Amino acid sequence: MNDFDGGWDSRATLKDGWIERTPRRPDVDPRLLAEVRLMPWLAPRLPLAVPVPELVSSDPLVVRHRLVPGIPLTSPTAEHGRALGLFLRALHDTDVHEATAHGLRDIRDEFAEDLALFRGRVLPLLSGPERAAGAALLDALDTGVTDTVVHGDLGPEHVLVEDGRLSGVIDFGDAHAGDPAIDLSWTLYGTPPAFAEALATAYGVTPELRARGLLWHSLGPWYEVTRGQTTDDPAMQATGLEAVRSRLTLLPGEART
Repeated sequence: MNDFDGGWDSRATLKDGWIERTPRRPDVDPRLLAEVRLMPWLAPRLPLAVPVPELVSSDPLVVRHRLVPGIPLTSPTAEHGRALGLFLRALHDTDVHEATAHGLRDIRDEFAEDLALFRGRVLPLLSGPERAAGAALLDALDTGVTDTVVHGDLGPEHVLVEDGRLSGVIDFGDAHAGDPAIDLSWTLYGTPPAFAEALATAYGVTPELRARGLLWHSLGPWYEVTRGQTTDDPAMQATGLEAVRSRLTLLPGEART
C-alpha cells in the first residue's frame, strides 16, 4: 500500500492497482460523489484515459478508481500540446445539459463565495493601482458563465505522460459547468510557447478565449493567498501574494483600470 498526495481535498492511497480516496473535509463529500456519477458517463467521450471512480463505502466515504498510467508532465512539447488541445476540445464539446444530468456540478454559489473572500481578504493587501487592477479582475470574472463542461483544475500534476506521450488526465474533483477559458489558463500561460501554440491550434482557441484564459491565470494565486490564511501558513500567503502582484502586471491596460 502506498500513500499519494491526494491534494487539498482528498487523501489518496494506492492498493492493488486501485487509488482509494477519502475526503479531508466534509465539504469535499459532494465532489467525490459527483465524480462517481459523472465519470463513468464522461470517460468514453474523451480521447485520453481519465479516472472512473466507484463507491466503496458511504460511511465513511471511500471511492476508488483504477490507476491511470503515467507520470506528471514535466517537459511539455508541441505534441503534448496538440494531444491536450484535442482532449479539451472533446471535453468542452460535451453536452453540458446531459453532463449535468449525470452529476456535473453547478458551482456558481461556491465561486460567488470565493470572489467575496478575495474582495474581503486579498484586495486589502494590495494598494493603489494594484488594488484597482485586482478589483477589475474580479469583476471581469464575475459573469456566471455555465455553458461548458470544464475540468476546472488543469496543471502539470494532473496531466500524465507515458513513453513520451500523453496517457491521461486526472483529478476531476473541480469539474463543473463553467467558462471554457478556465482550462486555458495554465495551458496557454504556464507552458512553453511550442506547447501552448500547438494546443491553441488543435483546440481552436479564439482571441476572446485567449484573453479570458489570461484572466483565469491571473486569478490562480488568489486561492494560494486565502489557503495560506486558512491554514495559518505565512510562507504560502506571501508566495501567493507575490504571484498575485506579478500576474496583475500581465493584464492589458484596459483590464487594469
